[in-house]
Amino acid sequence: MTTFEPGPGRAAGTQEDLYAGSSETTEGRVFTVTGQDWDSITEGLAEGDEERVVVNMGPQHPSTHGVLRLILELEGETVSEARCGIGYLHTGIEKNMEYRTWVQGTTFCTRMDYLAPFFNEATYSLGVERLLGIEDDIPEKASVMRVLMMELNRISSHLVAIATGGMELGALTVMTIGFRERELVLDLFELITGLRMNHAFIRPGGVAQDLPPGALEEIGSFVALMRKRLPEIEALCNANPIFKARLEGIGTLDLEGCLALGLTGPPLRATGYPWDLRKTQPYCGYETYDFDVQTWDTADSYGRFRVRVNEMHESLKIVEQAAERLAGLEGAPVMVADKKIAWPSQLSIGSDGMGNSLDHIRHIMGESMEGLIHHFKLVTEGFRVPAGQAYVPIESPRGELGAHLVSDGGTRPFRAHFRDPSFTNLQATSVMAEGGMIADVIVAIASIDPVMGGVDR
Repeated sequence: MTTFEPGPGRAAGTQEDLYAGSSETTEGRVFTVTGQDWDSITEGLAEGDEERVVVNMGPQHPSTHGVLRLILELEGETVSEARCGIGYLHTGIEKNMEYRTWVQGTTFCTRMDYLAPFFNEATYSLGVERLLGIEDDIPEKASVMRVLMMELNRISSHLVAIATGGMELGALTVMTIGFRERELVLDLFELITGLRMNHAFIRPGGVAQDLPPGALEEIGSFVALMRKRLPEIEALCNANPIFKARLEGIGTLDLEGCLALGLTGPPLRATGYPWDLRKTQPYCGYETYDFDVQTWDTADSYGRFRVRVNEMHESLKIVEQAAERLAGLEGAPVMVADKKIAWPSQLSIGSDGMGNSLDHIRHIMGESMEGLIHHFKLVTEGFRVPAGQAYVPIESPRGELGAHLVSDGGTRPFRAHFRDPSFTNLQATSVMAEGGMIADVIVAIASIDPVMGGVDR
């Protein structure tokens, strides 16, 4: 739907459209055009100097970055003003979490940024653990598994960013390659957690269950294959003159602008500033892993693309190190020992990813009547969390992701609010788009890589 706003006092004298209405505003008459010959429209608008064209770009199919609406004010093909309209994917997740136990909250927040579910779960669980005062009690194997899953997730998320960005630019080979490699990561997710997305795998106190047999071998095969496949993306794009011409100098935002707007993640590191919470404010033992913070120095869409590709290489290094550590932690616990907090974590999911496994049911119901009662109360009522508040930020694929949790001493969060990087980074849309061409708006948005599930929550 396109809206044309003639200047004050001017009547829009273009041809009539039976399906397009008009209304009087302080600006003059506004015509909403649903389908006409563009030549006749532009001829009518060209008669005056004060006319402006307001175009609604979206909200459209979620196969892009979700249902994001952009309101663009145009002068010819140049964007004079750009605004974001959000809220079309609002789910009320944060409010819903106030009516669920602390563990059930994991199943809600994993659905926010649906391309980075493990990061949502991790920041939430770390916040709950800080409130409980059990940060030092988390088993080593659980922390290593968290790092493993987050870095695999970082790879899959960056692959989607590059694939959808390529699709929007018309580089369909980039799209097919990106989604092809992402399927390999989702296969690993399914092997380890039972699900391709919405895992609720990282929970307060540890993780839901141990690695299944053969998982480390599959991870090793994946790393070896990706070390061959990632250079394909680089060979196709890095020095491709058409690809570079489409991205270089587009969506430019320097360090000062990023800091003023609170941008984090690849847009910030593309300015040359090495800010990565895995290094600057380590969590989950990231300080013990060997990897480098990736930066670029162009502060444009091309720089953000290069940062993401380079970060995938670094994530492979971390995945390899985590797999080596897990090989030496065979049989180690993956959940805190405190039975007042820990949900039974072994064999907790059936082989089909649905419900509890028969072995797990046999284990719970065969212990004792007291054990069954305790399990029932823990699952239905949940554990109590001391009153207080906590905020634990982590480095998600899109930047700083943090959960601010408030407890009143009960079995449910009093308040849960997430600092989602997609929401904050989207502020840069107008700065990146205004003054550029309408075609470059797509490139700027793709370089931010917003996920609307995280924006609207």
